[in-house]
Amino acid sequence: MKIGIPRAMLYFKNGKFWTTLFDELKIEYILSPETNKEIIDRGSKLAIDEACLPEKVMLGHVEWLIGKCDYIFIPRIEYCEGYEMCTRFLSLPDLIVNTFREKSPKILFYNITKNSRKGEYKAIKKMCKFLGIKRRKAKEAYIVAKQTQGYFEMFRAENQENLLSSSHKNKVLIVAHAYNIGDKYIGGNVLRILKELDCDAIIAEYANAQKCINLSKSVAKTLPWTYNKHLVGAIELYKDRVDGIILLTTFPCGTDSMVNEMVVRKYKDIPIVVLTLDSQDGSAGIETRLESFVDIMNFKKGEM
Repeated sequence: MKIGIPRAMLYFKNGKFWTTLFDELKIEYILSPETNKEIIDRGSKLAIDEACLPEKVMLGHVEWLIGKCDYIFIPRIEYCEGYEMCTRFLSLPDLIVNTFREKSPKILFYNITKNSRKGEYKAIKKMCKFLGIKRRKAKEAYIVAKQTQGYFEMFRAENQENLLSSSHKNKVLIVAHAYNIGDKYIGGNVLRILKELDCDAIIAEYANAQKCINLSKSVAKTLPWTYNKHLVGAIELYKDRVDGIILLTTFPCGTDSMVNEMVVRKYKDIPIVVLTLDSQDGSAGIETRLESFVDIMNFKKGEM
């Protein structure tokens, strides 16, 4: 048996957990390649006009995997950390099944719902039962995968903390979902340009999730979406330790469009730029805006 894992959307948040899980279960898996123009163009043709860019990217990766594996791993996550997810994550398996009806790919479902007690482990146990794996083996694999993901996130957060404490360069907080900043085709240009402008990128996504979710309540008590709560809390965590903030989003993300507007109105004492990316692969416009943004940061610091 071979499982196909699309290198898209929540792979950039949970990839270490998923790959470790399949390694521990002794199940072979294949990752789709890093996003490229061919994948994103094909995904855009398959998607409806209203689909967000990460969805289009996902469709391109799924199509690449069809015929190369026995099952394609597609999670359906309704709730995470006790809060709602964007509805696109809830509908993702249905989107995949209906988009590729004629090719009829076999989907390995992984469902975390609102009413599931211990939802993540329950989803793993149910998936393993479908694959013919005993409960004890499933539990052991889950524990190892969860620990590995935890160590990975802790190591990443510690490295970022060290960078914040030791670097004397301009520090820019990039507020972006994991699938935007983690995908080199989408967020890579921003990281590259900031490096060329002698700035250190601080990634909001790398901050401790639960700590940030708790902090977000001081900004907006009614904010419903888990990942946006994480990002807003990261702004609150880092706001006094960075020189500017980049709100990096993809068109046409509904949750980001509302949350970013709130952030711009809330944090008026620090330079903020909103970058909305689409499927175009040019970087000239981004370079110009980031150069101006860095000039504003320097001016505010009195260095110009």
